[in-house]
Amino acid sequence: MLDAGRTQETLLEVNNIEVIYNHVILVLKGVSLTVPKGGITALLGGNGAGKTTTLKAISNLLRSERGEVTKGTIHYRGERVQDLSPSDLVKKGVIQVMEGRHCFEHLTVEENLMTGAYTRTDGKAAIAADLEMVYTYFPRLKERRKSQAGYTSGGEQQMTAIGRALMSRPETVLLDEPSMGLAPQLVEQIFEIVKSVNENEGVTFLLAEQNTNVALRYAHYGYILESGRIVMDGPAADLRENPDVKEFYLGMSDTGRKSFRDVRSYRRRKRWLS
Repeated sequence: MLDAGRTQETLLEVNNIEVIYNHVILVLKGVSLTVPKGGITALLGGNGAGKTTTLKAISNLLRSERGEVTKGTIHYRGERVQDLSPSDLVKKGVIQVMEGRHCFEHLTVEENLMTGAYTRTDGKAAIAADLEMVYTYFPRLKERRKSQAGYTSGGEQQMTAIGRALMSRPETVLLDEPSMGLAPQLVEQIFEIVKSVNENEGVTFLLAEQNTNVALRYAHYGYILESGRIVMDGPAADLRENPDVKEFYLGMSDTGRKSFRDVRSYRRRKRWLS
């Protein structure tokens, strides 16, 4: 496992970026983060905090939504990448799994997986080997490989989306809300697979997630976003024990579980914003 000291090689560096939509709406306000090689880094926060926008800024998918990075820089392996096309970034080993799964519904599960290998040039044998690798991590997909993706369950579609990303042989996967809409048992299963892929294949993950509890159990390092700003970061183990995080994101305090009524005034009380 990655140690908490974060002395590893930095793959991705986001430095003080601002993102504006439609030339007027400021969404990200000076966001900075680093992602070390071989780690699982979590980007945490509630709905609307700016997690998805941060991932799309990194993967250069903002322009299709009339968004742009207006300040700051994004570097991958020391190279400025914010002006590259999304396809060029994929060739450098960075791929995003979009929120909401986004499978090709009319294609089979296996055809969906194979679209992930579209840009590869290392031959059919290598691609076939990786397909079997994906089926090893996702045995359910092997069972459903001939099924039309649009008729599979939400969990199977999420597995398909992640498997398709792995078929591109990525170095880094940007994973957006992998738990969204899934039953708790499936969420655990998805995160266990992410952990296994990280440890066995060396794939680096930056994942955006509202489910702080599960994300901090699997991540090595975490950043918490509030209203487009990073308000706290640290090793995941430290964040799990932080009293503010326990109270405001995990629903716990030193006196036990809090009700929503008890914590809904948290914006006035957060010590890190004072």
